[in-house]
Amino acid sequence: MKKLIVFDLDGTLAESKSSIDAEMAALLDSLLGILKVSVISGGDWSQFEKQVLAHLTHDERLENLSLLPTCGTKFYKYASGWKLLYSEDFTDEEKTKIISSLKQATGSPDLKAARTWGDTIQDRGSQITFSGLGQQAPLEEKEKWDPDFSKRKRIKALLDKLIPEFSVRLGGATSIDVTQHGIDKAYGIRKLRDVLGIAIKEMIYVGDAVFPGGNDYPAKEAGAPTIEVKDPHETKRVIEAIIACLEVS
Repeated sequence: MKKLIVFDLDGTLAESKSSIDAEMAALLDSLLGILKVSVISGGDWSQFEKQVLAHLTHDERLENLSLLPTCGTKFYKYASGWKLLYSEDFTDEEKTKIISSLKQATGSPDLKAARTWGDTIQDRGSQITFSGLGQQAPLEEKEKWDPDFSKRKRIKALLDKLIPEFSVRLGGATSIDVTQHGIDKAYGIRKLRDVLGIAIKEMIYVGDAVFPGGNDYPAKEAGAPTIEVKDPHETKRVIEAIIACLEVS
């Protein structure tokens, strides 16, 4: 019997930087009524609020929900309101060095976008994220900017030399995430185990990139049983199947 269903956010519960739709919200409400649920993403708390929480029913079922921004370096639980259990932030000196290195690595004219939507560098406390077109860029524009990862691979190669003491990962459609070494979905899975007291084998992880090199693959490497989906539509069918199995049992 599984005790916890863990979801990736972008590409799994919703399209990149988009809100969950009404059908997904209803399915999550139903799932939260019978089982513990968690969402792990490289995004910050504000994205969880906008993309997920604003569309869920605000009642006692939220006590079954755990939210882990920035791959688990932050952990939120509901208890008469959302409580931040911890936040493993960079020091001011670390942030200054990372942001300076990002500006240096992305300064080449051929990496500069003709137009951006919002800030291209975002301080998420425990993660610094570069977004090639800005945080609010339309999905169709993001998909055109670096479809073969070539721009971000160049930036990553430079950052690996400038800040080798930190981990640099490609994420989303246009982003690069800088964290402490060892911060990935496996880190979040282990945090769920430690905080909730649920064995990893008693979880199911659902994500759209559960393949070698994908940002959901570390969850599988951590030992979590996984279900790979291609998009939010497929995730809905997975949730329906889980609910049906639990109702029968």
